[in-house]
Amino acid sequence: MKTISKLLLAAALVAPAATVATSASAQVNGVAVADPQGAIAGSRAWTAARQQIETTYKAQLDQAETRRAALGRELEPLVQAFQTARAAPNANEAALRTQAQSIQAKQQAAEQELGRLTQPAVRAQTYAVEQIQARLGEAVQNAVRAKNVSLLVSPQAVLFMQPTADITSAVTAELDKLVPTVSITPPANWQPGQQQGAAATAPAAGTAAPAPARRQNSGR
Repeated sequence: MKTISKLLLAAALVAPAATVATSASAQVNGVAVADPQGAIAGSRAWTAARQQIETTYKAQLDQAETRRAALGRELEPLVQAFQTARAAPNANEAALRTQAQSIQAKQQAAEQELGRLTQPAVRAQTYAVEQIQARLGEAVQNAVRAKNVSLLVSPQAVLFMQPTADITSAVTAELDKLVPTVSITPPANWQPGQQQGAAATAPAAGTAAPAPARRQNSGR
């Protein structure tokens, strides 16, 4: 899959390598760490949904990648000309401002065009992720009970931890039980954020549910 597909489909769900548990069977007592983004990224439902999205929207994603490359080629000489003019002695500030505004307008138009091309894939991804997020709080609670955890914190709040203190994989295992599959076809009247209410229980367990990014990476 080309660059646009990579940008679209997984960047917001890539788990930091340092937070991957090395001992899924280890029992944790007391304080533990869990990465909700990593838990979702590792779930079978998300893996299958991502593959389906890449296949279903391949034509649009390839078209967006082709257009992205073409737009980059169009903008490159304009940027180079601006940089050259700016570096010249006694550069004309008014002319530079006009050049900069023109480049910015073209960049914004390019982003809007690429956004239109990738919007179906982004919508499908957002819908898939929200279905998993809706059960994230329950998965966290199940993992906390199973691991006998009294305090659960996010990786960002930790300076050091033993690998066995990470229960991200346990949360993923619970998600696999609760959400074995998800749909990538939103209902006609669906809008992003409609399923966020159920996921709101996750912060109470010491985690925060990830928000899907507009552009993501398939990791391939």
